[in-house]
Amino acid sequence: MNREFKISQSIQNFKLPRYDDLPEVELYLDQTTAYISERLEILGDVKLTSSMISNYVKHKIIRRPVKKRYAADQIAELFFIAVTKNVMQLSDLKAAIELQRRTYSTKVAYNYFVEELENILPYVFGLKTDLDEIGNEHTEYQHMLHNIIMAVSYKAYIDKYYANLRQEN
Repeated sequence: MNREFKISQSIQNFKLPRYDDLPEVELYLDQTTAYISERLEILGDVKLTSSMISNYVKHKIIRRPVKKRYAADQIAELFFIAVTKNVMQLSDLKAAIELQRRTYSTKVAYNYFVEELENILPYVFGLKTDLDEIGNEHTEYQHMLHNIIMAVSYKAYIDKYYANLRQEN
């Protein structure tokens, strides 16, 4: 099987839950870690551990869990962090989330993030030739998010390419 085909097929069915599809019941730390990690496994080197989440809480990047349970807003922000942490510094992640909170509700921002990721990833992996237009506005936040997701997608492609190459050898 052709390497390019194999790499592009690896993300063909990638989908993340929309905000309204996130768990209605709040999750404990280990459940949150498992829930997010399972859905991001297809991206390869996108890891999220319990200690990472605790560190994000400690650095006030996400809000503290209530009674040790994480709600939809925190889970949505953790999806963003898990996907983008390999291309952004911790301080920039914090600034991006603070900007998002001032600009859009977590629900709106998360759904936009998911739509952009599901739009850009297949483009970078060669499954589509053009990017779709996502959203009605063209704000500074959306432009920044678009570029972050481009970086994430190219990094995911490169990681998959070399992982595939190592497997062949």
